[in-house]
Amino acid sequence: MIEVRNLVKKYGTHTAVDHLDFKIEPGRIYGFLGPNGAGKSTTMNIMTGYLGATEGEVLIAGHDILKEPEEAKRHIGYLPEQPPLYMDMTVREYLRFAAELKGITREKREGEITEVEKMVRIQEVERRLIGNLSKGYRQRVGLAQAVLGFPEIIILDEPSVGLDPKQIIEIRELIRRLSKRHTVILSSHILAEVREVCDYILIISKGRLVASDTPENLEKKLGEHNVVEIETQADPSEIRLILKHVPGIERIETQATGEGVTRAAITEKKGEDIRERVFMAFAASKAPLLTLKTSGTTLEDVFMELTQSDKVPDAFAGKTKWEEVGNDAGNL
Repeated sequence: MIEVRNLVKKYGTHTAVDHLDFKIEPGRIYGFLGPNGAGKSTTMNIMTGYLGATEGEVLIAGHDILKEPEEAKRHIGYLPEQPPLYMDMTVREYLRFAAELKGITREKREGEITEVEKMVRIQEVERRLIGNLSKGYRQRVGLAQAVLGFPEIIILDEPSVGLDPKQIIEIRELIRRLSKRHTVILSSHILAEVREVCDYILIISKGRLVASDTPENLEKKLGEHNVVEIETQADPSEIRLILKHVPGIERIETQATGEGVTRAAITEKKGEDIRERVFMAFAASKAPLLTLKTSGTTLEDVFMELTQSDKVPDAFAGKTKWEEVGNDAGNL
């Protein structure tokens, strides 16, 4: 769908995008993750033809975005961080204007606008002035113009910035619905948002692509060990006796709460999953578990490790191209 090759963008002596290479395949939700100033918006502006690159090229469905802009842009719907809305137009008037700009024929125009309004759930405000709408509804109207014409690729730059929690949830649901018919690319510095909706993640730091994979694989590659946390009414010595012959345990740490309950943190050996073994060991000893949960490396840990250091961890060393990282399904 999209190929980004050796992309560089410089502003004087400052390099905003530093030799990016990656590919986007159809039918997924991709997340651009990085701190403010990492180069996410600049990359998206180049991909959509808003900015020219200093070096490199972007191919959209085989068309160079700079050499064949009209043909390339037919495949893209774009929602910038600040939606390009006209506050003195009604929603319906604005969407008619956007449809005309996109070259949608008069015969199809009204039908497509109605379909898009239903998709993003703005039918009830179509006759209202955009300037009188809430921030959440304005974001939906911006999303509607991006979807008009039903391009294969929808690019969203910080789609939930400035929204309240309820509006953020609604926008996430819209993105999931869009992914059934479109390839969606969104940029964000909000980790929870990316983890919640994206199938694959590209992490950008200081203009460079430092990692790309599924959220689960990113967490696994950086993580050393998982910890199984339990609470039980058994005392510390009894816990160690119950777990003495359970394979896959690296170490055990216990803490008495003073209320007849003991907490234990059981560190797994790398590559092991001991949850079932622990449960069965306590069940066999008739010492009921009050809680059992795991904790390990999170996307937040991965993000901090990759964006706060100039050194890429060994798990990601040399993996600067999307197709080099890969996944089990072989889609990357």
